[in-house]
Amino acid sequence: MSTIEERLREIKETLPESTRVIAVSKFHPTERILEAYNAGQRLFGENRAQEMTEKQPQLPSDIEWHFIGTLQRNKVKYIVPFVHTIHSVDSIRLLDEIERQCARLQRESVRVLLQIHISGEETKHGFDKEELDDLINSGALEQLQHVKVVGLMGMASLTDDLDLVDSEFARMRGIFDALKGGPFAGHPEFKELSIGMSGDYQLAVRHGATYVRIGTAIFGAREY
Repeated sequence: MSTIEERLREIKETLPESTRVIAVSKFHPTERILEAYNAGQRLFGENRAQEMTEKQPQLPSDIEWHFIGTLQRNKVKYIVPFVHTIHSVDSIRLLDEIERQCARLQRESVRVLLQIHISGEETKHGFDKEELDDLINSGALEQLQHVKVVGLMGMASLTDDLDLVDSEFARMRGIFDALKGGPFAGHPEFKELSIGMSGDYQLAVRHGATYVRIGTAIFGAREY
């Protein structure tokens, strides 16, 4: 059976330099995270604020923590002190709360990605086209002092139909390019595209993913 180090190496060998792996460590103990860390991995993703805040002080300080799950506004204050990037911003109210907590804690800035709803599944979160247009046209982004919108995140349908997943990633790339060439033109920091997980990350790479969020293919089945 291959080790975490071997699985990480095999995955990274298939990726271009422009694509970085976020090791999704949710539901895995710190010992397993340290195995990946000792293999050279520095980007880790969690989807629950409580779990992230419990693990963070137990692990090396140079870990780059990415929050990738649905984030409740009342949990923002717990992760803002140390989180590197929040991938799952799906409302103006959440943007405003991140801004408020950054100001309260005197944190200069936090990187965020706008989550876009690209699948047909109602359980998935994110801005739809109308909501995204409303956000852009509202001027709310220009009012942010501490929140830096650096790209987009999306979750494809949970399906074996890779043609469907491919079409969803293509739509996501189209939205990214439209924003990059329009409202975010002249914003070089707007460059991140977070798509792809263990079962579909190779498709995501074809559509320009800069982050792929990989858990099972690195750590195996969840431990708790």
